[in-house]
Amino acid sequence: MAFNFGAPSGTSGTAAATAAPAGGFSGFGTPSTTAGSAFSFSAPANTGTTGLFGGAQNKGFGFGTGFGTTAGTSTGLGTGLGTGLGFGGFHTQQQQQQQTTLGGLFSQPTQAPAQSNQLINTASALSAPTLLGDERDAILAKWNQLQAFWGTGKGYFNSNIPPVEFTQENPFCRFKAVGYSCMPNNKDEDGLVVLVFNKKETDIRSQQQQLVESLHKVLGGNQTLTVNVEGIKTLPDDQTEVVIYVVERSPNGTSRRVPATTLYAHFEQTNIRTQLQQLCVTLSMTRTELSPAQIKQLLQNPPAGVDPIIWEQAKVDNPDSEKLIPVPMVGFKELLRRLKVQDQMTKQHQTRLDIISEDIGELQKNQTTTMAKIAQYKRKLMDLSHRTLQVLIKQEIQRKSGYAIQADEEQLRVQLDTIQCELNAPTQFKGRLNELMSQIRMQNHFGAVKSEERYYIDADLLREIKQHLKQQQEGLSHLISIIKDDLEDIKLVEHGLNETIHIRGGVFS
Repeated sequence: MAFNFGAPSGTSGTAAATAAPAGGFSGFGTPSTTAGSAFSFSAPANTGTTGLFGGAQNKGFGFGTGFGTTAGTSTGLGTGLGTGLGFGGFHTQQQQQQQTTLGGLFSQPTQAPAQSNQLINTASALSAPTLLGDERDAILAKWNQLQAFWGTGKGYFNSNIPPVEFTQENPFCRFKAVGYSCMPNNKDEDGLVVLVFNKKETDIRSQQQQLVESLHKVLGGNQTLTVNVEGIKTLPDDQTEVVIYVVERSPNGTSRRVPATTLYAHFEQTNIRTQLQQLCVTLSMTRTELSPAQIKQLLQNPPAGVDPIIWEQAKVDNPDSEKLIPVPMVGFKELLRRLKVQDQMTKQHQTRLDIISEDIGELQKNQTTTMAKIAQYKRKLMDLSHRTLQVLIKQEIQRKSGYAIQADEEQLRVQLDTIQCELNAPTQFKGRLNELMSQIRMQNHFGAVKSEERYYIDADLLREIKQHLKQQQEGLSHLISIIKDDLEDIKLVEHGLNETIHIRGGVFS
């Protein structure tokens, strides 16, 4: 359910595609070596961006434009809440735009007077423009309202004041809703960093080793560092998500994972980012969880353009507040992107279901074979038991030949004779057994005859048949109503024709 909300930009992917050198994977193996040995785990380089939560280091959750503010502002969330990444986007975006919007995620707005003037100007453009000074201003106000509802255009209201720019983030835009995104649960110590490649999954998997070597060169080629691939997943629009982590080995033999924020800070350096673009990397972000204080601040401040009442209702309707967080969906482009992500996840789920179905079919086949073997072994065991008993009887006869019958054997013989007499008595067990055998034979005979005439219908199939017959009945009822209406129309036409004939007859008479 984790979906990326924001306005994708294809400029990074284009730049990466044009700058990629010729090769098997469009740049793997031949990155620029300008990074040198600048990779440091103790003191990560400052990328020039303000930290995600007001610190001096960018944590790279993928927040950017599209979560309530336009590009170039710094008060909104954005292209970060993505499927499978927790807080991370699947689409491309310009890094400069990301740097611009990451800074003021949890900071308070510092331009309250400008926002107040913007609100006043918007209200004037929508309710009482004074541009023309006549009745045309009312028409202009309705036009401005239509543009604000649509989320595009400019609202002119005064000849001395610049027009108001209507965007989809304005509070009056109708094409917005609130969805939910899955929060990541990985620690910073796990060191997971997401790289989104503008390549298909098949190309990534076929050149995975070359990709690892290229990323190792991007990290400076340090022999104490090892790049590992955590997972590869297909994204919409022929993109691929690759989750990596870097292991640092110390001279004393111990090893540890590089923290995700440190690795991301290194990737955000200008020269390193250029090398990643040559490898067709369109987006990089960390996969780390948010602290309770950060989540609380996110929930307490509604995104720009989202009504506080709707935001509060979205928090109340959250199906799982421990794992999901409300996020806005603005515009048809975002709706289309979300639909693509859902289709992609549906295909993956269907593929997994097909694999499970094949496994279940194979297990059922193995179970049938096993049950047949067990029945065969049971019959074989019974046969061997009988043969063993016969051998024991013959051996016991030979061992007892020449000896007189002992007392216990005589007692056993008397008991067997008594049992035999009871069984052979007409009114005892013999007769009852014969009667039961005859009844069983008759039941088997009648059961075989009746089984040929009986049939059974599966419950699901019976439900489908009922549904089909119900639809047929509804169709027939609808057809009958149409025919009745047509008959009424025909009667009305005939009545009109008859009146016309009578009128003409009266005129000519």
